[in-house]
Amino acid sequence: MKVNEPGENKKIEPTKSELEILQVLWEHGPSPVRFVMQEINKIRELNYTATLKLMQLMVDKGILKRDENKMQHIYHVVEDEQQTKEHLLDKFLDTLYKGSPANLLMQLAGNKKTSREDLQKMKALLDELEKKADNKKK
Repeated sequence: MKVNEPGENKKIEPTKSELEILQVLWEHGPSPVRFVMQEINKIRELNYTATLKLMQLMVDKGILKRDENKMQHIYHVVEDEQQTKEHLLDKFLDTLYKGSPANLLMQLAGNKKTSREDLQKMKALLDELEKKADNKKK
C-alpha cells in the first residue's frame, strides 16, 4: 500500500492482475468469482483458485467488498473506476513524464500505433479544452 502526502487519503495501487479483475467488475458490475474467472479466461488462463485468492487479497486491501448474504459471494469494487484511473494516470505521469501531460501527449502522438483518427480526436479534445480555458479567463 502506498502512503500519499500528509493529508491525502491512502491509495491502493492495484497490480496488473488486480486491474484485470477490476476491469471485469467495472464492465459487468458486482459479480461472483466464477464469472470474473470466465471473463479473464477470454484473455488469458486463470484458474478458479487463483482468481478467488486474488479477489480475497483485494478484499483484504480494501479494493473490493464481498457480499456474503447469498450462497454465492458477490464482489463489488470499492472505489469508482474514474477515481482509480485518475490516480494511476497521475502516478504514471509523475513517474515517467515528470508530471507533464504535454510530454505524454507528444509521446502518444508520435507512437506508431496512433492512427490519423486518434490524432483528429486529440486535436478536437485540445481545441475543446482551449475554449474552456478561454471561457474561464473571461
